[in-house]
Amino acid sequence: MTGKRIMRRTVCFVLLAAIAVVFFVMELVSGSADISVKDVFSALTGSSTDGTAGTIVRSIRLPRAIAAALLGGGLSVSGFLLQSFFNNPIAGPYVLGISSGAKLTVALAMMLTMQNGILLSSAGMVGAAFAGSLLSMGAILLLSGKVKNMAQLIIAGVMIGYICSAVTELAVTFADDANIVNLHNWSMGSFSGIDMENVRVIAVIVIAAVAAAFMLSKPMSAYQLGENYAKNMGVNLRLFRLALILLSSILSACVTAFAGPVSFVGIAVPHLVKNLFGTAKPIVVIPAAFIGGAGFCLVCDLIARMLFAPAEISISTVTAVFGAPVVIAAMLSRREQKGSV
Repeated sequence: MTGKRIMRRTVCFVLLAAIAVVFFVMELVSGSADISVKDVFSALTGSSTDGTAGTIVRSIRLPRAIAAALLGGGLSVSGFLLQSFFNNPIAGPYVLGISSGAKLTVALAMMLTMQNGILLSSAGMVGAAFAGSLLSMGAILLLSGKVKNMAQLIIAGVMIGYICSAVTELAVTFADDANIVNLHNWSMGSFSGIDMENVRVIAVIVIAAVAAAFMLSKPMSAYQLGENYAKNMGVNLRLFRLALILLSSILSACVTAFAGPVSFVGIAVPHLVKNLFGTAKPIVVIPAAFIGGAGFCLVCDLIARMLFAPAEISISTVTAVFGAPVVIAAMLSRREQKGSV
C-alpha cells in the first residue's frame, strides 16, 4: 500500500510538472509574433540572430511566463494556508476579501503617487498590498470570534471584499483621467507589463514565503487534527496562527501588487491537488499546490492572451470560469460529508 501511495504521488508530481513546463514553453512561443521553439531557445541562450525575436522573448514573454508561474504557485499556497487556518475548503484570499483589501490599498497608493508625478516602486506596491491584506485579515479574524458558523464567516468575507471593491471603484472615479486607464487595467488582473526587475522581486518574496510555509508542514499537520492535539504535540498555537496569517497575506499581497486581483486560484487548485494526491498532508500539498498553481495560471494566461487575440481579456475572467465550478463542487462535497455523519 505504501509503495502504491509513493508511486501515485510520484506520477502526480511528474504530471503537474510536465503540464507546467509545456505551458511555460507555449507562453514563450505563442503570440502575435510567430516565434518557433528553436528561435525561443536561441533567444534564451543569446545565440539568436533575430534581434526582434530575442527582444520579444527576453523582455516581454519570459518575464510574463515566470511571473504567471510564481504568482500562480504563491496564490495557490496562500489559499491552502487559509484553508488550513479556517479548516474550510472554500476559504481563500479572494473569497475572504483579502485580495480586495490589497487591491484597495494599492489603488490608493498608486493614485497618490501618480498625482505627485512619482512612480510607485515594487517595494511600495507590495508594502501597500500587504497592509491591505492584513487589514482585511484582521477584520475576518475579529468576525471569526463572534461568528461561529463558518458559512456566515465566508459570507462576511465576501461582503468585506465587495466593500473594498466599491471603495476602490469610487476612488478610481475621482482619479485623474490620465491615471484611470492604468488603474483600470491593473484592477482587472493581468500578468502583462511585468519586467525582469519585477520578476526578481516576485521570486524573492514568493520563494521565501513558500519555503517558510513548507517548514511549517509538521505543525500544520498536527493543527489539522485539532487544536488540542497540536497543543499536546508542543505547537505554540499563537505563533503558529500568526505565521499562517503573515505568510498567506504576504503571498496574496504579492500577487495583487503585480498582477491585480486574481480570483479562485487559491481555492480551486488546493482542492484539485488534494483530490489528485489523495491526501491533505501539508508536506505533500504545499509543493504540489505550488506546481499546480503555476501550471493553472500559465494555462489561464495563455487563454487570456490568445482567445480573442490581439485583444486580451483579464486573467480573473479565465480563472473564474475554470475555478468557480471547482468551488461549487467543494461546497457540495463538504455538505454531503456533513450529511453522511
